[in-house]
Amino acid sequence: MNFDSADAITISTAVREGKVSAVEVTKAALARIATRNHLFNCFTTITAETALTDAALIDREIAQGNHPGVLAGVPFAVKNLFDIAGFTTLAGSKINAVNPEATQDATAVAKLKQAGAVLLGALNMDEYAYGFVTENSHYGATHNPHDLQRVAGGSSGGSAAAVAVGLVPLTLGSDTNGSIRVPAALCGVFGFKPTYGRLSRAGVALFSSSFDHVGPFARSVQDIAMVFDVLQGEDDRDPICTKRPPELCLPQLKQDISDIRIAIAADYFTKGAEPTALAAVQKVADAIEVTEYVIIPEAHRARAAAFVITASEGANLHLDKLRSHPEDFDFATRDRFLAGALIPSSWYLQAQRFRKWYRDRVREVFQNVDVILAPTTPISAPLIGQQTMILDGEEILVRPHLGLFTQPLSFIGLPVLSVPIQCQNALPLGVQLIAAPYNEALILRVAAALEAKGVVSAPVILNALNSEAV
Repeated sequence: MNFDSADAITISTAVREGKVSAVEVTKAALARIATRNHLFNCFTTITAETALTDAALIDREIAQGNHPGVLAGVPFAVKNLFDIAGFTTLAGSKINAVNPEATQDATAVAKLKQAGAVLLGALNMDEYAYGFVTENSHYGATHNPHDLQRVAGGSSGGSAAAVAVGLVPLTLGSDTNGSIRVPAALCGVFGFKPTYGRLSRAGVALFSSSFDHVGPFARSVQDIAMVFDVLQGEDDRDPICTKRPPELCLPQLKQDISDIRIAIAADYFTKGAEPTALAAVQKVADAIEVTEYVIIPEAHRARAAAFVITASEGANLHLDKLRSHPEDFDFATRDRFLAGALIPSSWYLQAQRFRKWYRDRVREVFQNVDVILAPTTPISAPLIGQQTMILDGEEILVRPHLGLFTQPLSFIGLPVLSVPIQCQNALPLGVQLIAAPYNEALILRVAAALEAKGVVSAPVILNALNSEAV
């Protein structure tokens, strides 16, 4: 088996059938990390000892005739804001490095382990998840596997890059304003942000509580669906986690999509982007014969309100540290938090009132459509350190504008999957598949149809390794 390119379901099937042992799979993954991670800087912590112990337990379960779980032997890693028992949760910061070790795994980590997956470590990110580039002044930048001079996106950049280059087939990230979808698009993999509250955030260092989601990265739709199915379920440890019963999506992937009403997001979502980003949306639309357009009203105000709320909530969460250790923050994070601390309370309240109005308007849109298509990012991956870009003849800042098309959607907790469009002789782009709350199955059915047509795909990227001995 080619461990570089095998997806999670292929690996777990082979492990359960005895074609390969979980220990062999784990050792191969650890070897890939040891020889390749220096190129990309994905991992901040490697849990080799516990991984090999867990893999051996899975092999014993199989030898005894027991069912080891649907993800038996599948290597995975998580953004370093997920608690891992016995390790300090960094959340991309220097300050947190002195914190005590976590006493238990985050719920999402525990659920994947219960399903037989093997945790290999924690992944690089923007400090406290506040950013779209994963250029971390404490732990270094994560490099895009398609071009090592470019960013992987953020704030879950390590999670996206690790999947893109085949270090592991599955990772977990978090998404506040686009932190799963942006790096998924820039690295050319699938990145899924389910409905707000659909998956437990217990044991996850939060950035903005009323926005934060957790979700998976993978190289196939079936892997995304499998992980989502494993992670569903209520959790008393997370007060916003829904008590809605799980809806298994993997069995629905092959269902016909002709009954799904699909449209393209017009107006706001067709402006301020490179032509290639809009062409990616059209490519998806043409493949499934979508010709209808819809307008999500006041999306530009939703983005502005999202900035106000996340900056305010993030600053409030870290206010004590800003007062006592301002010099220990990444300077870019510190300045944004300080700005957030100065936002008048009246602005925050007004933004929250607008949020309710906007949610009602978008609910009306979904009375006439089931899935909406939109670009994930306005551009492909910018260079590491790049401060500005030119869009529509105007010079604008790179970092905040990478979330141009993602922020208005997470603002009201909509489920969104970024699907990868591989561009010949060019960097990949992403297209967002958006649905009304709790309609994850519709999104995944459309993505599976696109994958079957070869329109979206996430092959392992080995170009960056050609000059390196691995």
